[in-house]
Formats: sequence, structure tokens, C-alpha cells
Amino acid sequence: MKKILILSFAVFALFSCKAQLPPGEYTSTNKKAIAAFEKALELFNQRNDEKAKQELKNACEKDPNFIEPHLLLAQIYSEEKQTQKAIDEYIKALEINPKFDKRTYYNLANLEISIGKYDDAKKDYEAFLKHQHINPDWKEKAEMNLLNCNFALEAIKNPVPFEPKNIGDGINSSLDEYFPAITADDQTFLFTRNNRTEVINLQEDFLIAKKVNGVWQKATLIGSGINTAGNEGAPSLSADGQILFFAACQEIDGSYGPNRKGLGSCDIFYAQKVGENWGKSYNIGSRINSPSFESQPSFSADGKTLYFVSGRMGGYGETDIYSASLNPDGSWGTPKNLGAKINTPGKEESVFIHPDGKTLYFGSNGHVGMGGLDIYVSRMNDAGEWGTPVNLGYPINTYADDHSVIVSASGNLAYFASNRAGGLGGLDIYHFDLYEAARPGKITYAKGKVYDVRTKAPLGAHFELIDLETGKSMIESDANSGNGEFLVCLPIDKNYALNVSQPGYLFYSENFALKELADKSKPFLMDVPMQPIDTGSVIELKNVFFETAKFDLKPESKAELNKLVAFLTANKTIKGELSGHTDNVGDKKMNQVLSQNRAKAVYDYLVANGIDAKRLSYKGYGDTKPKVKNDSDANRALNRRTEFKVVGK
Repeated sequence: MKKILILSFAVFALFSCKAQLPPGEYTSTNKKAIAAFEKALELFNQRNDEKAKQELKNACEKDPNFIEPHLLLAQIYSEEKQTQKAIDEYIKALEINPKFDKRTYYNLANLEISIGKYDDAKKDYEAFLKHQHINPDWKEKAEMNLLNCNFALEAIKNPVPFEPKNIGDGINSSLDEYFPAITADDQTFLFTRNNRTEVINLQEDFLIAKKVNGVWQKATLIGSGINTAGNEGAPSLSADGQILFFAACQEIDGSYGPNRKGLGSCDIFYAQKVGENWGKSYNIGSRINSPSFESQPSFSADGKTLYFVSGRMGGYGETDIYSASLNPDGSWGTPKNLGAKINTPGKEESVFIHPDGKTLYFGSNGHVGMGGLDIYVSRMNDAGEWGTPVNLGYPINTYADDHSVIVSASGNLAYFASNRAGGLGGLDIYHFDLYEAARPGKITYAKGKVYDVRTKAPLGAHFELIDLETGKSMIESDANSGNGEFLVCLPIDKNYALNVSQPGYLFYSENFALKELADKSKPFLMDVPMQPIDTGSVIELKNVFFETAKFDLKPESKAELNKLVAFLTANKTIKGELSGHTDNVGDKKMNQVLSQNRAKAVYDYLVANGIDAKRLSYKGYGDTKPKVKNDSDANRALNRRTEFKVVGK
């Protein structure tokens, strides 16, 4: 859609006043031309535009130098979205007398920029701004659009790579498809379809598609727990595909169920997946939803922050981007405006936070760009501050409104909706290779299932990813309680401890040393067997580290040891043995002493942090209990370990 900026009311007011003046006040003295023009004004006031246009053309034929009919024709064509015809009429008026009304340049330039005639628009904005005593609001908009013209002319000279491809008939149809969402593993795709009929012009529902052997299968409706007879739109999937956020409007009466009752014109709702099915949807609550407009949610991969668009009071413009974080008790914190670096006096929308947690894509018509809604990218620095937004460039952005872009977790592919020629009908979803400078930070992910090691029953365990260098919790999520499936995003260039916990079970730990990883794009496919708390159960403390041939605990060990402290504090009757193990390299007696000292170092840490020494013991086993054969460097590394065994409960 083209964005047409006109001041119809101003032109209409001009003609309404002139219609009351004597004939000599017009730019024509031809009585027949004036009569035709005044008849056109009367028809225009009655909204009979077709007959009004006939009378205006008649007036122009009677007097080719009569300016007012051309201006009113321009206004009518503008309202009818016949932009080029409107431009032609404004140009005719200026050719007759360029000094008749300075607003003509402004209205003309707004139309020209709306269809990408940047050279012409620039010339006419400059002509408008040369006038004295112009409306301050118009002056500000003209100056902004002049910047847009200059930006666009340079952007067109320096296009970015852009070759969109239709995503295919598994997802697209003869109807409109838009607002895509995708999981971090690139295997589940969710989107909105307008299932319109001859009776209903808008009936939005969600559909979901799975990828099999690299091909998107036929999309199916997501289910009646979410889709209703009302409209559902702007969906956002959590990175693991287990939580869905979306917007629904005009549901204040709760006609689609008490859980779907809204608080304002549009509200944000959420639903969780249990097994392969989606549960009921719920209003996210009054902390985020207001009596105003909230929509277009995007949930961060760390499971902690929701970004969304709101028209609430106190913002910078028509709609702004906000964020809200989850509190430790699961409630939402107070939403925060992202600030003047992101939000403008214009409109910000279609926000998307990439799974790297630091790259934000959004649409805006308030930053310098191509003239309408453009797509921008902003990156968060180490202090948590958003950087100056960067326009994605031409031809990703054009004079038309461009928005609703999402980017795959890999950062290579971007998805958007378009009604461009060659599609399957209406709006279709496309993807394209995102050029390097616009890509987010690199991430990978761990994916698998959590289950009871004895019964094989799936478990909805809690996941926490911890930065080993800082001890900071980076990501929290829960496995699907119905099938145990999980997916945890792993931003690269850091080393992580993964802790998995479930009431009644020993915790499970894993280590991801991504700083030294050669292939950082390859995901980790892993299952997580959870051991019920029972005498004899053993867990390996994979994130307890020592210097080579020493027993001093490295600082990175604290995250894991604190989890063990928390586990023993929560399970006050458990007694355990801490054991140290080495490989078979070196003197056996020295290895036994080293393993004993390492086990004692962990024991001392636990006691120093409040665990009763009577509940604990420690022992070094040297190389007497290898997990695997000591026949390679990799296997020897596996045999160097610290374990905790339940010896009483």
C-alpha cells in the first residue's frame, strides 16, 4: 500500500470559503466556468465525486487557466488513490500560477514521494520551504520528507542484495498470508491467514506448518483453543515453539470465552503447548495490556522479555515499542518504553527480537528512510542500550509501506509478506537471503527430550542456561510437559552451564564450551535422562573445573556448585558422597591423591555454603572407575570428572 500524505481538509476549507465570495475573487472571470466549478463544489460536499469530476473538467474546458478546478480535481483523485492523476492536476495548477497557493507544492510533493518520484518530490519540498509564514507542522513534515528524499536517492544508487522467493504452496494460498513466525530450529512455521468469504471480509486465523526433508508441508489450522470466530493476528512463537503470543481486538465483552476478554481495543494473549496440542489462550494481563492498543508481540529466546507495540499514553508517537520482563515469581514487570533512539513522533510497529537477544528489527515511518514505513535494525550494546537504528536499504525498503520482517535463528534468511506479482494470490509469504551487514549475532541451539531414566516417561523439566564467566542466568525455559521436548538457544562466543531440574529428581548438568567450538552453526541434539532421587543415584557435575594437575576450584565452577547447594537445601534429608576421578595418565598414586583432593575441594565448598558436613562425605577413586576406555584424548577427558552419589535419603 502506498502512503499518501495530503491535507484534504485544508483544500476543502479553501474552496468552501471561496464559494461564498463574488465571482471576481476566483482566478477565472468566465461565468460558465465559475458556474461549473460551484456546481462541482456542491456535488463534492454531497460526496458525489463522479459528477463533481465531470463539472470540474467542464470548468477547465471553459477556462484552461482556472486554477481552482485543478486543485479540487487533485484532491478527489488523491482520495481515490489515483495518485498520478492527482499529481498531474497539481502540476497544471502550478503551471498556470506557481504563486497561487504555497500549499500546492506541499501536497504535490507528498504525492510524489508516495510513489517514489524522489527527484520531483525533493524539488517541490524545497520550493515549499522557500515560502515565508508556513504552518509549523507542515514545515516539520516537509523537512523530514526532504531528508527522506535525499536518503532514498542515495539508497537507490547503492542497492543492497535482495532476491525474494515465494515460500511455496505448503504455506501460501489464493488468500492473504502474513505475519510469519518461526522456531529457532527452522522446523515449525506459524502465520496468519485471512479466511475471508463473500460475507466476511476479515476472518483471521493461525495456521502452522512443519518442515520435512527441507520442504514445508501443507499448513493446518492451529486449533479451536486459539482460533475463534473472531480475529487472531500478529503471532509470535517462543524460540522453542512451546509458547504462542498473539493479538486479538474488540473482545471486551468476552464473547469468545472468559479467557479471551480484552482490556482495550487490542490486547495481547498467550497459549502454551502440551504435547502436540495447544491449550486455551489467556489474556496476558493488565500489567501489559491497557485501555489502549497493544499488539505485535515478540518474545525473547531467553524466556524473560516480551517486546510489543502500544498506543498507550506517554509515548513518543502514534505507536511505540515497549518491553516487559518476567519477574522471578512469573508475573510481568512494568512495561518500559524503548526510548527516543528507537521510538519517534511517528509510528513504530512490527517489532521482532532475534534469538540472539541483541538484535531488534522493526518498522517505522519516523526515522529517515524511503518515505513510508521502512524496516530498521538496532543492536544492543554490552550496557543494554539500543544503538541508532539502521535502515535495511533499498530495495528491501521502497516507497511503499514495508514491515513485518522476521529473521531465522541462523541469521541467513528473512521472511516477509508481499502482494507482489507472481504470487499465489493476495499477500504471500516470501523469504530472502539477508545480506551480511544486516544479520544478527550467531547462535546455535540444544534440542531433545527430557524423560525419566527408568520409566521413559516425558518430563516438563525446567532449563537454565548460565554464563560460566559471569555466573549470570542467560536463558530459562521449560520442556513440553506432554512430550518432554525442549529447545534452548545458545548464543556463541560464550561458555555455558546447562542445568535441568525437576521436583523429585536429581538435577542434570551439561557444559557447552562454544568459545573454542570450531563449527558454531551445528546444533546439539541431546536427550536428558533424569534420575529419580534414590539411594545409589549418581550425577556427574559437568561444570566443576580444576586447573590441570591441581585441585583448586576454578571460578567458573561456582554456578554448578551453587545449584548443588540449592538442591541439597531443598532436599534436606539427602546424604551424598562426592567422588573425584582421573584418567590413567601419570602415576596411579598421584592420581588417587589428586582425585581425593578434588572431591574434598567440592566438599569444602558445600560445607562453607551452609550444607551440614554430617550429610556429606568425599572420596578419590583415581583411575579405577573409568566411564570409557582411556584410548583417546576425548575419552580421557570424559574420565576426568567429579560426581555426586546419593547414599541416603
